Amino acid sequence: MKKLIIIISIIILILSLNKNSDIEIPENAIRFRVIANSNSQKDQMIKRQVIENIKPNLISIMKNSNNIDNSRNNIINNIDEIKDKTNKFLIENNINQEADVVYGDNYFPVKKYKGTKYNAGNYESLVIKLGKAKGNNFWCVLFPPLCMVEEDKSLKGKVEYKSYVKELLDKYFK
Repeated sequence: MKKLIIIISIIILILSLNKNSDIEIPENAIRFRVIANSNSQKDQMIKRQVIENIKPNLISIMKNSNNIDNSRNNIINNIDEIKDKTNKFLIENNINQEADVVYGDNYFPVKKYKGTKYNAGNYESLVIKLGKAKGNNFWCVLFPPLCMVEEDKSLKGKVEYKSYVKELLDKYFK
């Protein structure tokens, strides 16, 4: 009975601490953002198509990025390729927009995702701006490779998801 009370207390404590706290992406992360031309249904669809088109390139570019410096260099060395591939896709699909691709400190608005608030601010990032770049955006984290992991078949089975609560329980009650 005593163990059960301790377990329930730990779970309640962890849930109450996480409920109201902001979880931030580590400072040594590189974000990725694609900003649509507008919020029209067509422009949002184009944004999703651009993301799907560029994902294989980003996976390839980031595949051997095992630290932040290596990741930066890989992005910087391939930025022209990313821009060319994106603009080629737009031209080939008769989309009358041009893509601007920038790398460095770029502004990100506040984002709430799955109950977590990510603060607005300038973050190291790769940003693809489509047309006027006035629409809703897609964003994720390139390094560490949080947004491309599911797409990269070579990482299948190599990524381990852990439960903080389970680790605590295992630590104290095994």
